[in-house]
Amino acid sequence: MLKERLAAAEKDVLVSMVKIAQQRRMEGSKGVWQVFLNEHDRKIGAGISDPSKRSVDVLVSFLETFPDKEAEAKFLEKVLDWHSNREAVFELIKNSATDREKLVRLTYEHPDYSSSYSFKSYDEDWVVTSMGDMSKSNAILAVDCEMVECEDGTEPVVKVCVVDENLKVKLNKLVNPNKPVKDYRTEITGITAQDLEGVTCSIMDVQKSLENLLCNGTILIGHSLDCDLKALKLDHGRVIDTSLVFRRADGKRNSLSDLCKVVLKRDVREEGAQHNCLDDAGAAMKLVKNVLEKGYDEAMKVFSDYLSKQLFLYRIPVYLSEEELRVIVPMDSAVVLKLRYQQRAKSYSATALFKDQDEANYTFRSIKSEEVKDTNGLQQKVIPVQPKDKKCASGCIHVRKMVRDDESLVPDYSLRKRQIKEAVAPSNEELQKNSDCLKRGKIIQLLQEQLQYCKNNSKY
Repeated sequence: MLKERLAAAEKDVLVSMVKIAQQRRMEGSKGVWQVFLNEHDRKIGAGISDPSKRSVDVLVSFLETFPDKEAEAKFLEKVLDWHSNREAVFELIKNSATDREKLVRLTYEHPDYSSSYSFKSYDEDWVVTSMGDMSKSNAILAVDCEMVECEDGTEPVVKVCVVDENLKVKLNKLVNPNKPVKDYRTEITGITAQDLEGVTCSIMDVQKSLENLLCNGTILIGHSLDCDLKALKLDHGRVIDTSLVFRRADGKRNSLSDLCKVVLKRDVREEGAQHNCLDDAGAAMKLVKNVLEKGYDEAMKVFSDYLSKQLFLYRIPVYLSEEELRVIVPMDSAVVLKLRYQQRAKSYSATALFKDQDEANYTFRSIKSEEVKDTNGLQQKVIPVQPKDKKCASGCIHVRKMVRDDESLVPDYSLRKRQIKEAVAPSNEELQKNSDCLKRGKIIQLLQEQLQYCKNNSKY
């Protein structure tokens, strides 16, 4: 089976597989890559060790030396599974015009996707789901997990919740971390030590349940879903990540709570209610259903209107109080100011929410400073600050708009319906060329991320 799959793989994939094998110092029946080459080159007189400069036949010949070694062969099968899943999803989103696939594509096209979803899924304790025949499945499920901090520094899953598009609970399990817990993070997770007493469900049990739920490439939804998949040690290729779909011009991700307040006009949970990952899974599902029902443009307009009423303040020296900040950046008490501090940091940030966009723009214009644009094309001004205490260093406050003047939230290559309707339809040849470039580029980028992980985390 492995030989047939290697024979059908593209050279880019084979090259990346050999490079990963190099980094892991994987040894086949004819030794590691360099030993294999020494024997091979003695016969033909070549001496190039760079896999990218080797022929497909040589790459396949080396990778075929592993089938007799069960662990290494299983590893190669996982890498191929990962590649096949991504390729299958790329093919589907290229050929499908459904709104659900557009949201999958928006997730894939986000600049953070490659780094966030480059998992070490070839490791032994990871599971790569089978995509099956995705054309037969348009089902969607949403997941959310709770993690704790253990004494060894890891953050294992202790609760998993999955709901379907009707918000019916498909999975609601407590999970035994099987190691001493340092911090249950009860204020975040809602989990206590007593909750886990007598729990026998393991992460492997959860993986099996999710494999069954995600058969035939069911679309999996979540908010910052990459974090949940990493904790679950589960690699699933067909995903919608609401933190990536609702894109901001500055590249930052909005919280699930903020998105629900803005887009759904409701809170994730009632004020004072204990945290429950079932609520978060349901909230992510509701966000996606809202987009599917109203259309992406309409949902993003609501989101854009909300951002246009804000100014983002950052690099604020820690010695400045909120009252002093409201004087330097003219804001009355009616402006909602959310301060964000980081432990031991010399500065903090804040988000100012105004009554409307006009009020936000008026405040921005009233700042007596030169207007410039940041790397994302957002207008900002810098205000010099002199501390009252001479022992403190002088600083600057950066005040930035949250939307561009043209009110666009995302780069031109996003899949907004308006752009699709207004665009001149390309030829079939151009469509195929562009799609192939997107697919190959994304796959190569993701494989390179995996290779970099191996360089930094080699077991040998």
